[in-house]
Amino acid sequence: MSLDRAPTDDDAVTSADALVAVFRSAERPRAEHRVGLEHEKFLYPVEDPPEPVPYEGPRGIRTLLELLEPQGYTPFRDAPDAPPIALTRAEHTLSLEPGGQFELSGSPARTARAVAAENLAHARMLTEAAGRLGLMVVSLGYRPFGTTADIPWMPKKRYQMMRQTLPVRGKLALDMMLMTCTGQVSLDWASEADCARKVTATARLTPLLVALFANSALVRGQPSGWMSYRSHVWSDVDPTRCGYFPRMLDGTFDYRAYVDWALKAPLLFLRRNGGYATPSVTFGALLERGFEGTPARGSDWTDHLSTLFPEVRIKRVMEVRGADAVSMAMTAGLPALWRGLLYDDASLDAALGLVPRLSFAEHLAFHEEAQRNGLRGKLRRTSLSSMALEMIRLARAGLQHLDPEDAPLLDALEARAKSGRSPAEDVLEVAKVESSPARLMSRFTLLPG
Repeated sequence: MSLDRAPTDDDAVTSADALVAVFRSAERPRAEHRVGLEHEKFLYPVEDPPEPVPYEGPRGIRTLLELLEPQGYTPFRDAPDAPPIALTRAEHTLSLEPGGQFELSGSPARTARAVAAENLAHARMLTEAAGRLGLMVVSLGYRPFGTTADIPWMPKKRYQMMRQTLPVRGKLALDMMLMTCTGQVSLDWASEADCARKVTATARLTPLLVALFANSALVRGQPSGWMSYRSHVWSDVDPTRCGYFPRMLDGTFDYRAYVDWALKAPLLFLRRNGGYATPSVTFGALLERGFEGTPARGSDWTDHLSTLFPEVRIKRVMEVRGADAVSMAMTAGLPALWRGLLYDDASLDAALGLVPRLSFAEHLAFHEEAQRNGLRGKLRRTSLSSMALEMIRLARAGLQHLDPEDAPLLDALEARAKSGRSPAEDVLEVAKVESSPARLMSRFTLLPG
């Protein structure tokens, strides 16, 4: 979640070249490349009924933030008189998604094992604090019970704006905001060519990521027909800002391709004079005509980039967005997977060719196959489980070259791929025999007892 800090770049922006320059300025020497993790999870009472946790109240999220604050955190507010909606500590942030999903935005690190160690320490701290309030921390990709109408909104101005603007663009926009949890990896690039190779490889492999991490088959307590309903939700949020675009996949990606795509997306909001406006224009129109007599600003572009949701997103880092929230062991493998695939040249070369060359329509069908059937799906006649296993093998080879101590983090992913069963199948099995929603969710807590 973006913290919406006060804008620091009020310089006028009048050309697409200035927008491209933002990506060029984010280039890092390979020796400085790091990996990061954002990890979301749900909070629920330990007893039935499975009511979502509100912000206020003795068992509310504000109380939870107050319990965590003495661990060296500073509260963050998006206005001086507003309630706290995040805690910060150096590069490490605890924040809230719109429906109270609790997110760790971890400290970027050189190794995946450092990222995993920080996430485990956070999970222990959060689980202990939540337990003091009679809450459990649940790791699933979509809320298995309830509807968007049941979910209390967090008191953040950005979410108030998105609540107004996104639902007119897609039927499942509120589901995305209130009902989903993910694990997301951030990575660096060294040059425009390096960024292009990494974006293309990741976009081509994302359906395999969706299948491997699919963990959201239950909707309103019933099988949805999708192994990753969370991923399916993104198909009906806003087609101008989600999914893929052809140049991500066909080998022609560059900075300007991303800028041109982003210019066509409507603004969700615009910050002016300490408040938020919601002009119904694309960023391209803002760049061309300005707003109320003022030009587009660098901070507008920063905000806009944070409200685009493609499967592979670039800002000042590259973000891989296809995974459902899963177990801690699989989550630890997520940054290791992408570090091994993208930071070693031989593995990156192989990753670019792992999926057969597909047309754009064929790739979208591949993505939907992964959403529906998980690891049991097929691309042409090849099982997604076998392709996922090869993806993990390439990542392991990359880590053996880069840093063998990270390689064991892939073991949980390899075991999952070999099983041929996405995590969602485990949830569906429990749902067949467990009548209590609270007991069902307790089987999938962040740190099972």
